[in-house]
Amino acid sequence: MTKPFAGSCQQNQDPILNIIQPLLKDRQTVLEIGSGTGQHAVYFAGEMPHLHWQTSDRIENHHGINLWLEAAKNTNIYPPIALDVSHDAFPKQKFDAIFTANTLHIMSKDDVCSFFQSIATCIPPKGILFAYGPFNYNGEYTSDSNAQFDHWLKSRDIKSGIKDFEWINELAKAAGLKMVADYEMPANNRILYFHKQG
Repeated sequence: MTKPFAGSCQQNQDPILNIIQPLLKDRQTVLEIGSGTGQHAVYFAGEMPHLHWQTSDRIENHHGINLWLEAAKNTNIYPPIALDVSHDAFPKQKFDAIFTANTLHIMSKDDVCSFFQSIATCIPPKGILFAYGPFNYNGEYTSDSNAQFDHWLKSRDIKSGIKDFEWINELAKAAGLKMVADYEMPANNRILYFHKQG
């Protein structure tokens, strides 16, 4: 069976790696929330073999992720766990880092709130979070293409849409996470980098 493929993953994997690789050099375990096709997991775990990379997603995406994992045969990637932030419990295991890409704008605001409340339980003190995707600043789109993308998202699901950076940062603070950096990325995306206090 053909593996699922997302062109955006292919395009953004190197720019993302350039940011996260130096910051993960002293880490051991990563939980990826919303592994999607599985492409990011295979690529990043392959480039950072010292990491133990745990994939996760909704059940309906597990088959595609497993196809990528089976083809790659990386021993440091783990099969996906069921994780839908709207109703699934987060792992009880603590992870040194959490990575999520192109998920927050797909979620409803309630789900994003649940996301931050839940990750607070599985990031230990000094753990880190990377959130990749588009964000609004001061209630404004950063580009015409992001505005068009947001309208498209809402046409599919009125509860989804690009979230405001300031709101995300407040949720992170409430979860004990401190903003460390906000990286500009290609195609009007960002990487928000947070550090768990303590």
